[in-house]
Amino acid sequence: MLEKTYDSAAVEPRIAQKWDEEDAFRAGAGAKPGAETFCIVIPPPNVTGSLHMGHALNNTLQDIMVRFERMRGKDVLWQPGMDHAGIATQMVVERKLMEQQLHRREMGREAFIDKVWEWKAESGGLIFNQLKRLGASCDWSRERFTMDEGLSEAVLEVFVSLYKEGLIYKDKRLVNWDPKLLTAISDMEVEQIEMAGSLWHLRYPLEPGVTYEHPIAFDAEGKATEWETRDYLVVATTRPETMLGDTGVAVHPDDERYTAIVGKHVILPLIGRRIPIVADEYPDPTAGTGAVKMTPAHDFNDFDVGRRRHLRMVNILTVDGHLTLAGNEDFLEGLPATDELETIVSALDNVERFAARKAIVAMFEERGLLDRIEPHKHTVPHGDRGGVPIEPRLTEQWWVDNKTLAKPALQSVREGRTRFVPKNWEKTYFEWLENIEPWCISRQLWWGHQIPAWYGPDGQVFVEKTEEEALHAAIQHYLAHEGPMKAYVEDLLENFRPGEILTRDEDVLDTWFSSALWPFSTLGWPDKTAELARYYPTNVLVTGFDIIPFWVVRMMQMGLHFMKDNKGNPVEPFHTIYIHALVRDKNGAKMSKSKGNVIDPLDLIDEYGADALRFTLAIMAAQGRDVKLDPARIAGYRNFGTKLWNATRFAGMNGVNGAPDFIPETVSLTVNRWILTELSRTIRDVTGAIESYRFNEAAGSLYRFVWNQFCDWYLELLKPVFSGADEAAKAESQACVAHVLDETYKLLHPFMPFMTEELWAHTAGDAKARDGLLCHAEWPVSSYADDLAAEETNWLIELVTGIRSVRAEMNVPPAAIAPLVVVGASDLTRERLERHAAAIRRLARVDAIDMSSVAPKGSAQIVVGEATICLPLGSLIDLAAEKMRVEKALAKTDQARERILGKLSNEKFVANARPDIVEAERERLAELDGQKASLIVALARVSEAG
Repeated sequence: MLEKTYDSAAVEPRIAQKWDEEDAFRAGAGAKPGAETFCIVIPPPNVTGSLHMGHALNNTLQDIMVRFERMRGKDVLWQPGMDHAGIATQMVVERKLMEQQLHRREMGREAFIDKVWEWKAESGGLIFNQLKRLGASCDWSRERFTMDEGLSEAVLEVFVSLYKEGLIYKDKRLVNWDPKLLTAISDMEVEQIEMAGSLWHLRYPLEPGVTYEHPIAFDAEGKATEWETRDYLVVATTRPETMLGDTGVAVHPDDERYTAIVGKHVILPLIGRRIPIVADEYPDPTAGTGAVKMTPAHDFNDFDVGRRRHLRMVNILTVDGHLTLAGNEDFLEGLPATDELETIVSALDNVERFAARKAIVAMFEERGLLDRIEPHKHTVPHGDRGGVPIEPRLTEQWWVDNKTLAKPALQSVREGRTRFVPKNWEKTYFEWLENIEPWCISRQLWWGHQIPAWYGPDGQVFVEKTEEEALHAAIQHYLAHEGPMKAYVEDLLENFRPGEILTRDEDVLDTWFSSALWPFSTLGWPDKTAELARYYPTNVLVTGFDIIPFWVVRMMQMGLHFMKDNKGNPVEPFHTIYIHALVRDKNGAKMSKSKGNVIDPLDLIDEYGADALRFTLAIMAAQGRDVKLDPARIAGYRNFGTKLWNATRFAGMNGVNGAPDFIPETVSLTVNRWILTELSRTIRDVTGAIESYRFNEAAGSLYRFVWNQFCDWYLELLKPVFSGADEAAKAESQACVAHVLDETYKLLHPFMPFMTEELWAHTAGDAKARDGLLCHAEWPVSSYADDLAAEETNWLIELVTGIRSVRAEMNVPPAAIAPLVVVGASDLTRERLERHAAAIRRLARVDAIDMSSVAPKGSAQIVVGEATICLPLGSLIDLAAEKMRVEKALAKTDQARERILGKLSNEKFVANARPDIVEAERERLAELDGQKASLIVALARVSEAG
């Protein structure tokens, strides 16, 4: 006998241990002979990470598909693994070392890397144990890590191949530079933070002898009516500290104010550099003054304009965000040697960037060149880990030719070989690839895949998989060319010092580089392994929309470039990309630590169990709609599990003990034929919904079947059978209940694996076929149909439900027994009423069932099929008092609605209130709308009855 209550805290660890002991999730476990494969690669969590709600949703949806396909007999591999998370991991280890007063630069690279590996062995991978608590059925024996030996070999193969194809190269371009971590970072590691700042309007003098007419007054139509002669331009900037690196001023070619001075020059204040005025489409003539200072070495837009208009690139910032002026040849080139320049350089050299901002603004003010200052709220990019504003910085880095690699990736989705679900995410994918920029893949870190590039004494680069290969290539290169380098290398070789020929590049690769290879590197590539041949390409990728550009795009690019079929055609890494939405708080606000609304999935598992959390996430995961997670909903779906548990206990107490030889087609009772038909319909609906990634619909179908049809109606209708004297009917029903429970456990298993595995083991009875685990049981097939039985029982349910609703709406006391009068019944309805009279009396709490040609006065009425069902209520309730009660409730509801409508029609409230508060008001309004509709129906009923 089952325990009275389900204890998730006790059951879940025991079931997890059982799965582990039986190696239940290894690749191919439970597969039929010759089965087709189904493979998913887990989006690798960071080695520093811990389970958050995004992980919980992502892995729940993957696990539903994986368990579903495993039960369908496919050869399933769910490939787990972790990302080495370059910056995050290096920061964690550096902080721990600082507690011991140790610094990585003092330790040296090798010793520091050893410490990182030590940390990884002791503390990394916590998230795997957390995923196991969630029930993730990965093949844990195949765990991979982006820095393990096999994946590192794949990284070397890809880097060297792309370099030799000309698709990886070195170039000097702008990057997101973190002045705290001293490295380039990716766009994904940049957080846009809105800040209150200033917009400084600065005057740049025109070169001597140059003036122009600037409009100062306008008519009602915006046409200039007055002008003044100016010998300066006004530029507006939020970053005055970069003005020392200006190499031009840009205006729009159609801006008539400046047409006469395009091609002329301004004299850069403070330092006297002569810089050109150029025409370019980038400046917005309607924004500010329409004239924009160009700092190509410190602004991404300016960099693009600078390249188009051939402006100089002058870097004036150090790696840690200080001005670098003295000794900076790029900065000093072409500047007049004046006392003022020497004073400026002396005052600002090596000054921190924000201190330099204040000093430069003061200098402009002293010279009468500060036109005005405006308060200005704007977004400032910050490094998400360093926490300080990033600097666009001109540095020499390694880059990938994204445009070339993008073409096959675009074509694959356009031609339908890979599809997005929901389809609307294709737009994001296309926009990114159609406008893609080169990818900066080098990072100034120590933890990561060190770039396989070595430099000769003259800076010549040699890219090979090993230092030995690079040295061989260098010796061949230098000895083949006459000159001083040949003699130098010959001398080193003669004196047995070949190690002095090359110096290795210190940078490591962007973490996303190794992640881009994940679908095939985890299967053993570049070796031709059996796993690679069997499981590649994978089937579906499940991920969030935020990493479409950073991971999805790059996996498509790399997979199509390196993976080919037997005919040499490119092979996509997956045929479907399922993009799930965000998990937000109950009011629709994005979760963040600063808001204090972060929900820890492990806390929810502790309180409600993993099954309840999983089922909640699944039933709320409608395509394209964010999940608004309210712990109260999880409590509700825990009750759903309790409902099934209690139903199983009830079945056991009524003699249900397995049915190994049950044949659905042999049942005779209408109620049993009905539940088997509804079960078959549910199997069809759930299977179709999972296949089409409509997880919420699959979960919803299961909820309706288990709670409403099986528990509320089927078991209730069987109570007289179980307590009756008809042993044949009882035996048939016991077997049918056992069968339906077994099939229900199977259907629910992908969603609620722990409880269903426990119930499967406890309800085996004498069934020999139940020796195995539920996770390997065969998925149900939709094969039974008795539409007549289903129609009749559903008619009975509709009738009883309608009567119950009327009783509730009319406030009839639960114990009161009401008469029932049926008007206009057909012969079929009369037969059904007679056949099910006992059930109707018991379930609807009515006594006599009479037929009539007219509805009695003082009765509430409902229509079921062709018949009108009448409940004479005059003797049961005070109709006048009930009408008054409903009218008061309706008035109160209307008042509450008007109050909320007033708020939502107030533009200031909607604009200024927090989005989650506005959304909560909208949800409350929808709730009141539903209440009002119900009260209107109740008022109509009581009015008709009166």
